[in-house]
Amino acid sequence: MITVVAESEWTVARAAHIDRIERLVGDYLADRGRGTYHPVLDFLFTYYSFKPGHLKRWGPGYGVVLGGEQSADYAGFASYEPIDLGFGPAGYRVRGSLLEQRRSAIEFTLGLLTATTERQPNLGCFGLHEWAMVYRGGDDALRHGSVPLRLGHEGTDQVVESMNLRCTHYDAFRFFTRDAVPRNALPLEPTGRTQSEQPGCVHATMDLYKWSYKLAPLVESRLVADCFELALSARGIDMRASPYDLSEYGLDPIAIETPAGRAEYVRAQTDLMARAAPLRSELIARCQNLLVSVDAIAGLTAE
Repeated sequence: MITVVAESEWTVARAAHIDRIERLVGDYLADRGRGTYHPVLDFLFTYYSFKPGHLKRWGPGYGVVLGGEQSADYAGFASYEPIDLGFGPAGYRVRGSLLEQRRSAIEFTLGLLTATTERQPNLGCFGLHEWAMVYRGGDDALRHGSVPLRLGHEGTDQVVESMNLRCTHYDAFRFFTRDAVPRNALPLEPTGRTQSEQPGCVHATMDLYKWSYKLAPLVESRLVADCFELALSARGIDMRASPYDLSEYGLDPIAIETPAGRAEYVRAQTDLMARAAPLRSELIARCQNLLVSVDAIAGLTAE
């Protein structure tokens, strides 16, 4: 069954999406051109590979045909193909062949997100991963240029030594200093993400953005934008709880070295987890539907 969206409808959705992303990103590109550093947006556009231009590009997701003359705007994108609607100009849709090409990514994402959803949350890490990345590492371990440590090197090391490292996210753990690695409660491995990811993790919440854009344009741009907006919030919490003094960027510290700061971090972590849950469920549902479509196309091909 083909779902055709009229030009008058989808062009409005596209314009609204572009406006939304421009509001979220603000003057980032101009500021970056002037060499201005931003601890939140720089991370989201450098650690993650989706650039602002990719994020602004609107798409309806797999299974939807864009009707009308302006659908020809998608003729230059390799992920789209024309389809004869039997009336007027051809419409454009995401290529069916893209499903099979992305099958392994869809299956991996479904497995990881399902396992994360089913695991009990761990709300006792207190964002110490950023502290572990500089532990006993001196200036060479600093990850944010000239931004100073709030407590200095010695004070930062003392915080790590006074608390337990309980990181469950490999992509944070892999940046720990050599001295911090054995202090972590879990020995994390790159192949063990599905066995360790849990819904309380701020980075697992942030990574919903990564899993959404890796499935684009098979998933709609609205869902990618929702995940990006949540990632903005998650990265802000991540940096506020870090050992760096980022107050000049409007990021007041969450002093996790104190009982009050740890309580504040858990409240923020719990809020992020609640906001992430419906988006994770949406991504799971998209993956399940996409795999059904893969199998349906494979069945038709076999016939």
